[in-house]
Amino acid sequence: MLSLVSGESTKAHSAPSVEDTLKDFWATRPRRPRQGRKVAGVAAGIGARYGIDPVIVRVAFVVATFYGGAGVLAYLLGWLFLAEEDDEASPIEALAGHGRSSSSAAFTVALCVAMFPAFWWFFDRDFSGFIAVALIGGSLFLLHRHRSHLGAARPPATAQTSEMETGPTVVWDPINPGYEAQQQQQQPPAWDPLGAAPFAWDLPEPSLREPDPQPPAPRRRRSKVGLVTMAFVLLAVGVGVILGPDTGGWLTFQHGIGVVLGILGLGLVAGAFSGGGRGLIGLAVPLAAMGIAMTIVWPTGITAEGVGDVDDRPLTIEQVKNSYQRNLGSVNLDLRELPTSGEVKTKAKVDVGDVTVIVPETADVTVKCSAGVGSVKCLNEERNGPDSKVTTVDLGPDGKGGLVIELDAIVSGPGSVEVRRG
Repeated sequence: MLSLVSGESTKAHSAPSVEDTLKDFWATRPRRPRQGRKVAGVAAGIGARYGIDPVIVRVAFVVATFYGGAGVLAYLLGWLFLAEEDDEASPIEALAGHGRSSSSAAFTVALCVAMFPAFWWFFDRDFSGFIAVALIGGSLFLLHRHRSHLGAARPPATAQTSEMETGPTVVWDPINPGYEAQQQQQQPPAWDPLGAAPFAWDLPEPSLREPDPQPPAPRRRRSKVGLVTMAFVLLAVGVGVILGPDTGGWLTFQHGIGVVLGILGLGLVAGAFSGGGRGLIGLAVPLAAMGIAMTIVWPTGITAEGVGDVDDRPLTIEQVKNSYQRNLGSVNLDLRELPTSGEVKTKAKVDVGDVTVIVPETADVTVKCSAGVGSVKCLNEERNGPDSKVTTVDLGPDGKGGLVIELDAIVSGPGSVEVRRG
């Protein structure tokens, strides 16, 4: 009999299955609040549902964006499948006719259309996007399994009736006319110097002893998640510095930022469970901004080449430098005074600014032009927008023969590139 009871107790306290956890997650999934939201309230809803700081959730979405755009994809999915508070259904459910949502059908369709570029960005990148999605799904699963009781979904609002406060009811008894007076005289008179009123005889003696002071609340044990995470960050940076020169250029500065952000993201997830690690946000946010700048605006990196303008007009092939570079400014290179024969190879590069190169009318030119964000006018071809690139070979109006120029004109970030004949 005891063994039977013990077996039933063990079964009752066993962890729920994966299927049960997923079903319970869908039935009590977070709701997007109207207050405290930044965009759609997805992060605020997850934070309120599982009792964690929504800032940590927002940082996790930003960090996941660097891995194949997984953060944008996950946020759009949350926008579509998580209902807003006080709504009957999520936007996608309302679009299918299952309940009502405050989001209009046109807006829901627009969100669905926005999913296509998000999926394209996700599948166009490397395998890191799939890893990020797996981490997001696993984190939600663990959050629901261990913290689903902290902020259960609110039940639908019910009407509450308020009771009016009434004074003491006086009952009149025709058989006992003095009953009314007895009911009203339940308090001692205001002036009773002799203590003759019997109502005051049963009053408790005043207590002269003061209550004992409450003991101070025990100090909360400080979480070590932040220290452990920073230790792993320093370890990763040290390994990168040691192994970086031997990777053949694969381990770039952008890769290093991505690795550090990944470690910080794991630390923030661990801090969400242990109630610590909030200080990691102050490091993750500027690193995320730097990662965006290094990945989109300066994909080739930044070198210490100075600030200002470079203007050069060489007269001989020997006077042409191998490269003309600036971090911020412009490079203006005029090659029209060069001899009509020979070979020239040079590069004009600016991180932020403009590059302008003028080549002779009859020169045979092989040129590669690129701009991180901006316009490219490369001889007879033109491009505009992010990551604009043009590669062309132009032998001039006289055909092959004469001066040969091999040129790279590059703007790593925002700016413009122009190569023309003159």
